[in-house]
Amino acid sequence: MQSTFRQLLAAGALGAIAAGAHAFDLTVEVVDARSDQGMVMGALYGADNWMKAPVQGERQQAGPKAVLVYRNLQSGQYALSVFHDENGNGKLDTNPAGIPLERYGFSRDAVGRMGPPTFADAAIDVRADTTITIHLR
Repeated sequence: MQSTFRQLLAAGALGAIAAGAHAFDLTVEVVDARSDQGMVMGALYGADNWMKAPVQGERQQAGPKAVLVYRNLQSGQYALSVFHDENGNGKLDTNPAGIPLERYGFSRDAVGRMGPPTFADAAIDVRADTTITIHLR
């Protein structure tokens, strides 16, 4: 009985190690903020929840380069939306027509027409620890 318990513990430990081996970090360097004021805010999405409910969110002080790190990601496709919350109100400010007043960007520097780009245009493959750069515009 004790040897069976030990075998189960060993199998569980190996399973945990194997599961941890497939968790990756995505480092996102965000450049071209307008100033050092406020925060750079980012949201990481999967294909099923693009621009709806982020998998993870991050924020860092604005500057010449803000670095956002998304940890423990499973292998797969993700896309990011980032913006420079220069006035610190926690949202992307827009004019009455819905055009952003603060700088923003997407993974792969994707550009949308009359709205955000498609997930496919912004998608990146995360199959290992990965670093990307997003240019704010």
